[in-house]
Amino acid sequence: MKTYALPKKERLNSRILIEKLFSGGSRSLPAFPLRIVYMQVEGENLPAASIMVSVPKKRFKRAVKRNRVKRQIREAYRMHKDILLDSLEAAGRKVAVAFIWLDNELHDSSEVEAKVKKLLQLVAERIS
Repeated sequence: MKTYALPKKERLNSRILIEKLFSGGSRSLPAFPLRIVYMQVEGENLPAASIMVSVPKKRFKRAVKRNRVKRQIREAYRMHKDILLDSLEAAGRKVAVAFIWLDNELHDSSEVEAKVKKLLQLVAERIS
C-alpha cells in the first residue's frame, strides 16, 4: 500500500548535508521551470530520500507567491515520490534532493506536477 505522506523525517534540514549538496559532488538536471540537485548520501538513520524546496527571493519578492510555488512542488513530490523511492530501494541507496525554482512567473499546478514527475523519473534512471 502506498503512503502519500511527507513526514518531517523526509525533509532535508541538516545544514551539513545542504552544504555538501551545493558545494560539490552533486548532480543537477533542469526541466524548466525547475532544477533538481541530488547527491547520494550515507547514513543508517537517514530516510531513502530527503528533500528540500527552494524558491529564491530574487524570483518572487512576495512571500505569498514563494509559498505557493513551494506548496505546489511539495504536493507534486508527495504524490509521485514512489517513482524515486522504488528505484532507491531496488538499488539500496539513499539520496538528498533539492528542488530549485528557475522562473520569474507562476505556473499551473498540473504543469509543475508534470515537471516534478519528469525530474523524479530522470533521477531514478540515473541512480539505478
